[in-house]
Amino acid sequence: MPVSRLTRGVALTACAVLALTATACSKDEKDSSGDTTAAPQVRLYGTDGNMQNSFGKEFPDQVGILSGMKGTTPLTPLPQDFKDRLHTVDPKLNDFTYAAESYDAVVISALAAQLAGSTEPAKIARQINGVTTTGQRCDTAAACLKLARSGIDIEYRGISLTRGGFTTAGEPSTASYGTLHFNDSDQIDEAKTEFVGAGDETTASTAAPPAPQKEQTGRSNRKTGAPLKLGGLLPKTGDLALAYPPMITGALLGVKDVNAAGGVLGEPVEWIDGDDGTNPEVAKATVAQHVADGVQVIIGAGASGISRTVLPDVVAAGLVLFSPCNTDAGLSTIEDKGLYFRTAPSDILQGRALADVILRDGPHKIVLVARKDSYGQGLQGYVRAELERAGIGVDSLKLLTYDPPPDGNGSTLDFSAGAEEIKNYQADAVLVIGYGESAQVIKALLAAGVEIQH
Repeated sequence: MPVSRLTRGVALTACAVLALTATACSKDEKDSSGDTTAAPQVRLYGTDGNMQNSFGKEFPDQVGILSGMKGTTPLTPLPQDFKDRLHTVDPKLNDFTYAAESYDAVVISALAAQLAGSTEPAKIARQINGVTTTGQRCDTAAACLKLARSGIDIEYRGISLTRGGFTTAGEPSTASYGTLHFNDSDQIDEAKTEFVGAGDETTASTAAPPAPQKEQTGRSNRKTGAPLKLGGLLPKTGDLALAYPPMITGALLGVKDVNAAGGVLGEPVEWIDGDDGTNPEVAKATVAQHVADGVQVIIGAGASGISRTVLPDVVAAGLVLFSPCNTDAGLSTIEDKGLYFRTAPSDILQGRALADVILRDGPHKIVLVARKDSYGQGLQGYVRAELERAGIGVDSLKLLTYDPPPDGNGSTLDFSAGAEEIKNYQADAVLVIGYGESAQVIKALLAAGVEIQH
């Protein structure tokens, strides 16, 4: 449409006014400290320690702040039947992280005792890897126990252990990871969950376990040591308490299924509860109590660092320590006299999965924040290595750590200095590796004026 001189003049005047307005706005953006730096907008990423529905409860006055946060956790596609059975134990359960691994740790322990014909921990330990390799395949506690009672070697495939068996280090040779996303209600959006496999089935142990012992009817409990006693060493309290509900529910369902199938060595399996407190002193006290109570297999601990702390005590007592959620890669080679096992995969595998999730978004500057312990710094190192292998330069990557509150009270964590460092670095991607206390890292970012991208 033709424009008259008058119209063009008005338009030019309007443009001039807009330009002045824009200039004025630019000046107004400077805060009282004189800082003209625009608040950075970052994407948040998490790990198995905080990518859970219960993590959202850490932000009661900031609902929606986690929206868009994504991360990974060891997770297999859980059958609806398994979820339904978990709800018979805890009808209110809304998180499933490590429920399957806890269930499988209990069932594998029971099967190992049945095959050993004894509840002696050393004999159970010698059967555990073999329960998952080289025998006749079975996929339920009932089916596997029936074979074991008949003296038939088995290859258990359960809920989390679906492909490869255990390696000689007593851990899964393969794993499945879930890529999780928080929705606007700070809950995991299951519709967006993606699964990816990792590991190598050929690394599973090929060593033959001791010959299985056929159950003898009427055999004296004095000879078998029955009943099998499992002691819990799970994070009922402390920084990792948010992960406790699915772990304990999975473990109790495992005990329930084993006992419904006739128990072990003719007796019901006993579960003796215990807290690791995500605290070395609490965990060591629980281990001592389990030793006094005659426990043969301890299911736990929750945090890798706690397992490292109590393992010498467990080994000295000659018991088995079987964790459903330890991921510290260093535990693969720790001195354990063959008494430590886990159903969770090493963080070497999770490091690759996490790096892939971050790289998909094409970040320019990445900060990896981790709690200062074997889990946090270990996983941080593996993610860093994968990012650098993918071409992320050292000038585009920053590593920060924080000391976990010694009393397990996450609210006392002060990450304000770290938040300012992230803001000044102009990061557009922040990975937070931690447990419940890592909520304080996110709150500190908000307080520093860092804008979260949703």
